[in-house]
Amino acid sequence: MRLVISLGGSVFEGPAEKIKEFADVLDEISKSHELFVVVGGGRLARELMAKARELGANEVMCDYIGIAVTRINAMLLAFAMKNSAKKIPESFIEAVELARDLKAVVMGGTIPGHTTDATAVLLAEFVNADLFLNATSVDGIYSDDPKKNPDAVKFEKISPSELLEIVVKQKASAGVNVVMDLLAVKILERSGIKAVVFKGEPENIRRVVNGEKIGTLIC
Repeated sequence: MRLVISLGGSVFEGPAEKIKEFADVLDEISKSHELFVVVGGGRLARELMAKARELGANEVMCDYIGIAVTRINAMLLAFAMKNSAKKIPESFIEAVELARDLKAVVMGGTIPGHTTDATAVLLAEFVNADLFLNATSVDGIYSDDPKKNPDAVKFEKISPSELLEIVVKQKASAGVNVVMDLLAVKILERSGIKAVVFKGEPENIRRVVNGEKIGTLIC
């Protein structure tokens, strides 16, 4: 099975041991599956982008700073893994070329204006992935922000078009963190790739790949 995993940048904000836990699980998975991992920039990227804005940088410049941080995080994870390429690809074509020799490739962002979630979904479409995994800070997709609405309902299964309605509605509220951005959802919708959104923990990645039902299935 060919897998693409979007791994949030918060993974890299903790101790090195935490990164190693993810690396060990990903190494284990790569023994049986072809694996691509796209990592985010996390708090460091946001802090550096905020400083750049204060210094007069425009949003495209800030995006390039964020992309650079995601690639540094990708290096950390790749160095911690045994089965991953140590070179961090800067394009999808380069990622596929690296995958010819190794069954695991780790990368960060690619193009300004794209979140790493969007990058990961585009990569999944490019490589014809069998499954896209979005390992996030929440345990699934809800009808509303569960932190603000105690009546928000968690979905076990949702279609891309239904998810699109939720994302569009939540994007209208300033400061709301949505579980996936608009572009990522639209790419999922056009590609038809099955996806799972779940709490990003090492054991949860193993559980999802083994077919256990956790988080929210998008199909």
